Amino acid sequence: MTPRMRDLYPPVRAARSGTLRVDATHTLYWEEAGRPDGTPAVYLHGGPGAGVAPDHRRFFDPDAYRIVLFDQRGAGRSTPLGETRANTTAHLVADIERLRAHLGIERWLVFGGSWGATLALAYAQAHPDRVRALVVRGIFLGRAHEIDWFLNGIRMVFPEVWQRFADFIPAAERGDLLTAYHRRLMDPDPSVHMPAARAWAGYEAACSTLLPSPDTVAAFTRDRLALALARLEAHYFANGAFLDERQLLDGMAAIRDLPGAIVQGRYDMVCPMATAHQLHRAWPAASFTVVPDAGHSAMEPGTRRALVAATDGFRYVP
Repeated sequence: MTPRMRDLYPPVRAARSGTLRVDATHTLYWEEAGRPDGTPAVYLHGGPGAGVAPDHRRFFDPDAYRIVLFDQRGAGRSTPLGETRANTTAHLVADIERLRAHLGIERWLVFGGSWGATLALAYAQAHPDRVRALVVRGIFLGRAHEIDWFLNGIRMVFPEVWQRFADFIPAAERGDLLTAYHRRLMDPDPSVHMPAARAWAGYEAACSTLLPSPDTVAAFTRDRLALALARLEAHYFANGAFLDERQLLDGMAAIRDLPGAIVQGRYDMVCPMATAHQLHRAWPAASFTVVPDAGHSAMEPGTRRALVAATDGFRYVP
């Protein structure tokens, strides 16, 4: 185990995996690890479009948890890659519930970061009786000003990174970067959509860590991840994340007593912590850990430790 990852549980192999066809277009990839009779937990990846990776299993004690990971519509090993048809928040919430039933799980802990936190909250509000507890990180609630911050506000902290992101688009179109990128990302020609995808994904990766991380940028800009991430994020952002402006905050009233943990990097520039603070005010039952030396990425050391502490605390939640 490398020193930088020693605060996660040791690597664990998937014990079984499979696919689940959810409609005429989409088939989801899923996998399980850990203890078959353990406390069920589902990991919801970010993006949308980021997909799951083996290290995501390591946030959970494999001797205590039945760990479920899956790639959301259009992401990772789910097919078709980057597909935006029949791909909305409501579809993803329904997919989580379908996967739960498919695996024969009654109730589970739901873990999600960034977009995964958005989806975790939406799922819990739709199916509160199926959720034992929530662990959410890097809070994003899909509101218009949060989307605008990602597209434009980050330049206040990362001006040179934002400039590269903006300069990819011809000057005449830079007044609406989302529309300009969306048009290119949806173009069927790889010579059009792939450069746009790499520019978008590289921008996000460069702003995701407190300290520069060339490894993060390299991972995000690989073709498959870059395409799914950029195309699906642009699709969701162009549609207001398929949520009403205050839907998730207002919906907390129905689950305000649900056990949970909020983990937030103080210097998160992708999803600034004002949103996490607002969520905690609406959800006082949740613990709130502000990591003083972290940005947005779940893989920064302080955030890793806080997330493992949170899942450890819910290992035996009824």
